[in-house]
Amino acid sequence: MNALSYTSDNPVTMEPRINVITLGVRDFDQSLAFYRDGLGWAAKVQGDLALFSLNGTIFALYPYESLAGDASVPAQETGFPGFTLAYLTRNEAEVDVILEKAGGLGASIVKPGQKTFWGGYSGYFADPDGFLWEVAFNPFWQLDRDGRVWV
Repeated sequence: MNALSYTSDNPVTMEPRINVITLGVRDFDQSLAFYRDGLGWAAKVQGDLALFSLNGTIFALYPYESLAGDASVPAQETGFPGFTLAYLTRNEAEVDVILEKAGGLGASIVKPGQKTFWGGYSGYFADPDGFLWEVAFNPFWQLDRDGRVWV
């Protein structure tokens, strides 16, 4: 038993944050090119692992089969993975610009930018592995100068 265990005297809790988002990708080189060369994100590449520092969160690319193996789960196609990633913009026009850029880099535009039922403006693209990114302007949330949002 480790020294830090849960007891009524020591109620260890998980802090509310996400530190790393890792995508299991089918074609590592294609995905690396999309994010690093296309979107212009600085990458630290360590073999078949690419790490991107995203304003306090690490975004990683790792081969699909290897990631499934690391998690001890079968690497079978199951369709929609049950999550999306989101990028918030400072205005509506930025949504369309980013969607256009992603489309020009080979992403599939799944849903063009449009007014939303909740009062914002958003659209979706799928990266080379089909991971869905929402690009959205939310008039009710303000981004700080570093692009972080607090709710």
